[in-house]
Amino acid sequence: MADKLLQVRGLNAWYGESHILQGVDLDVAEGEVVTLLGRNGAGKTTTLKSIMGLVGRRAGSVQFRGGETIALRSDLIARAGIALCPEERGIFASLSVFENLMLPPVVAPGGLDVPTLYELFPNLKERSRSQGTRLSGGEQQMLAIARILRTGARLLLLDEPTEGLAPVIVQQIGRTIRAIKQRGFTVLLVEQNFHFAATVADRHYVMEHGTIVDMIRNADLANAMDKLHDYLGV
Repeated sequence: MADKLLQVRGLNAWYGESHILQGVDLDVAEGEVVTLLGRNGAGKTTTLKSIMGLVGRRAGSVQFRGGETIALRSDLIARAGIALCPEERGIFASLSVFENLMLPPVVAPGGLDVPTLYELFPNLKERSRSQGTRLSGGEQQMLAIARILRTGARLLLLDEPTEGLAPVIVQQIGRTIRAIKQRGFTVLLVEQNFHFAATVADRHYVMEHGTIVDMIRNADLANAMDKLHDYLGV
């Protein structure tokens, strides 16, 4: 694959004595949107956290822009240009929308400025002075994504961004992912809803028992539905 931004080989991860990831291999090219699909407990979220160095112990190879990051602390991985948007969103309740938005440091040029973020997320402009506790779940998700887009990170790790959101908000998140792809951002996305994933992604990796078992291109998704239903149990 040309222009690999992220290359993961033989990634293993542990929480205490629990061996969660067992040799994960995946690639993400510059400008791609790639999803991790799989049943609950397959290791999808742990893969994102392992790429960020947020697990108890990890081994293998994680190369970002050709540089090895497996031995780096998570703060140095973030400063290299990788950003994680966790499922729990991490919005600070005591801070306003604008204060939450400005909280992370800029790590590189190329991030989106506040007026551009407000164009992508009009709700945030309207609620800029509201405290985090006053936001709906959908608005919190928008804020969590907007916050990392400002930092200049080029690889965005999004963990279940549509979980529990109303269909109209899911559609807005989808439009946002497509828009930031057009701006040159790269996205690795954990998603349970493969119908949503099909509207935004170029490729899909399927995980089972802590490893990658298949890769399906979005163009081939229609022909792979029976296989995908077997993998996902839906």
